[in-house]
Amino acid sequence: MQPTVDAVHASPRHTMAKTARQVVTLVPGLGVAGDAHMGATVQHRSRVRRDPTQPNLRQVHLIHAELHDTLRAGGFALEAGSMGENITTRDLDLLALPVHTRLHLGALAVVEITGLRNPCAQLDGIQPGLMQAVLERDERGGLARKAGVMAIVLMGGEVRPGDPIRVELPAPPHEPLLPV
Repeated sequence: MQPTVDAVHASPRHTMAKTARQVVTLVPGLGVAGDAHMGATVQHRSRVRRDPTQPNLRQVHLIHAELHDTLRAGGFALEAGSMGENITTRDLDLLALPVHTRLHLGALAVVEITGLRNPCAQLDGIQPGLMQAVLERDERGGLARKAGVMAIVLMGGEVRPGDPIRVELPAPPHEPLLPV
């Protein structure tokens, strides 16, 4: 199946849920136009408190729609955008991609995956138990984070639901995703 954009979201305020849009515009080196997390330096409030000069490696948050499907089947009342993602994908295993993978979104936009989203306790504000539901142990006993990936914008452009996604893997050796 061809990976596609399932939904796009943005919020001008620091809220967990983001509003569904017909289109979002990605701005190189900054993120999603009109989104509270847009900027060259960190915009997530907890990271700003630690060091506001850090580069923003979390310009765009992507979650695979299949995660929402699984969580809904487990009793969680979720819809795309409710976990704070800007782009919801379909038919793409985001969590299996290595760092520096480039995703070509629609006609022009390109983002580069920087790492995993580290789930926070704010997820339990959506519904109790949600944070634990997006964490599990892998076969080696390590913590596996399932709440999507973070990316930076390399090439700007408009992104819409239904847009195709083309995956460009980096040259080997591939680095596994770590929380950013």
